[in-house]
Amino acid sequence: GHQFGNWANQLGDGRAITLGELEAPGGASYELQLKGAGPTPYSRTADGRAVLRSSIRELLQSEAMHHLGVPTTRALSLIGTGEPVLRDMFYDGRARHEPGAVVCRVAPSFLRFGNFEILAARQDLDLLERLVDHTVTRLFPELGPPGRDATLALLAEIARRTAVMVAHWMRVGFVHGVMNTDNMSVLGLTIDYGPYGFLDVYDPDWTPNTTDAGGRRYRFANQPQIALWNLVRFANALYPLIGEAAPLEEALSAYASTFAVTHEAMMADKLGLVAFDPDRDVALAQDLDRLLRRVETDMTIFHRQLAAVPTAPDAADAALLAPLADAFYETSRPADHDEALLDWLRRWGARVRADGRPDAERVAAMNRANPRFVLRNYLAQEAIDLAEAGDPSRILELLDLMRRPYDEQPGRERFAARRPEWARHKAGCSALSCSS
Repeated sequence: GHQFGNWANQLGDGRAITLGELEAPGGASYELQLKGAGPTPYSRTADGRAVLRSSIRELLQSEAMHHLGVPTTRALSLIGTGEPVLRDMFYDGRARHEPGAVVCRVAPSFLRFGNFEILAARQDLDLLERLVDHTVTRLFPELGPPGRDATLALLAEIARRTAVMVAHWMRVGFVHGVMNTDNMSVLGLTIDYGPYGFLDVYDPDWTPNTTDAGGRRYRFANQPQIALWNLVRFANALYPLIGEAAPLEEALSAYASTFAVTHEAMMADKLGLVAFDPDRDVALAQDLDRLLRRVETDMTIFHRQLAAVPTAPDAADAALLAPLADAFYETSRPADHDEALLDWLRRWGARVRADGRPDAERVAAMNRANPRFVLRNYLAQEAIDLAEAGDPSRILELLDLMRRPYDEQPGRERFAARRPEWARHKAGCSALSCSS
């Protein structure tokens, strides 16, 4: 597949072991896959193992994303192996032994864009065609019998699913961190949880991946464009089966149209609007983006608390600002920032009133789109530190917390708080790598 924009041939460490497929009562089938159980024929020079640190992160985040409503693979189990695994966390020559673990993850399929790319690159067109036909038959039977038309329909459907997935990422402030083509699911599922993170401070240029710190290719704001770039690589792999570019380009157009519609609908939900009106709402959204960048603002808290801001035209300045106080990392802010924020809040209030929707209905809709809880990296790191010391209780607590990310959950306020200052530059909280 393609790694950071460059062709890298065979990618991955070959440690995934598929146990088989299980058929659910409704007829759907699910693939069970172990990650970290040891070498496979595809491990090359890798040891096939995984560390507890990365395994906890995959377990917690895949389950958290599911309950956030984001398309994702799932995690069925996490087991500590009791064996040490040697890893160099930041590839800086300071390798150390860490506790080993095995995750069992679940999805209808773990097929990725890279599975098709490698066959096209090797010009193994017979196997490529068989893989495409298998994908249509097993995963997308609604597209009809395998063939040229089904192949083009497959590309369009994968483009649509990818667009919906990335729109959800943008809705909840998720940064994948390593959007290589081998980490792109043909089912439009978030897959391979490595150096990911949620935006604490709203910074569209942020990436949690230290490997990407220079170019920031996979930064938050660039994810929609990277997803399209990856889809083009996937389309290129299908080109030998189609023989002309125009129909592939037409199929790819499903991405842009789907993303635009989905992203606008989600933005409307986040802002409490009945529907997104480009003539009125593009400027409102863009001005909010600029405001959130001006001072260190917590994206999750700001959007969640926006539902509590009064929309009455005569609301006092203090009443408008009070619900948002906890969203700011800086206790003192420029005076003109609060003035600009008040101006925006009054414009937003007028726009909301124009919809004529009852406040209770609007607030409920906003709270369904804006989570109270996300798996901040520092929360995951706290669970890792405790687990490495022999205490798995925080893992269980976070799993329970993330089952209801849109509920208030009284008594668990600390898990909804801003990132603490100690986590600003701590490894595993603000900076991560692909080491696992």
